[in-house]
Amino acid sequence: MTDSSENLSSSSIQPKGATGVKRIILATGYSINGLRAAWRNESAIRQEMVGALILVPLALFLSVTMVEKILMIGSVLLVLIVELINSAIEAVVDRIGAERHELSGRAKDMGSAAVLVALSLAMFTWIGILI
Repeated sequence: MTDSSENLSSSSIQPKGATGVKRIILATGYSINGLRAAWRNESAIRQEMVGALILVPLALFLSVTMVEKILMIGSVLLVLIVELINSAIEAVVDRIGAERHELSGRAKDMGSAAVLVALSLAMFTWIGILI
């Protein structure tokens, strides 16, 4: 039983020894595939990307210092980064098997906790700057 995500794995597509510009082009393609997969399969990513599409331009138009703009935008991007990592952890755990295991649950819970910390940081950053 093979699913389509196994057919798109970067390790099976990338030729051994790809270097230089070719490696960068291949890596960029794999990254874009990862973003597409996250968008298709993870509702949290879709919600957070929509939020980012609203908050990033808002931060650019607010009357705050450049450092504050960078902190506001950086905190939003950090949420997306952590959510992508959490989604990758969940995909690997789900790939291993459907049976419940304490370590699988712990890995998923820790990934979720990391997203919560990133969201909290973003919230406190925005509130701290705007108030």
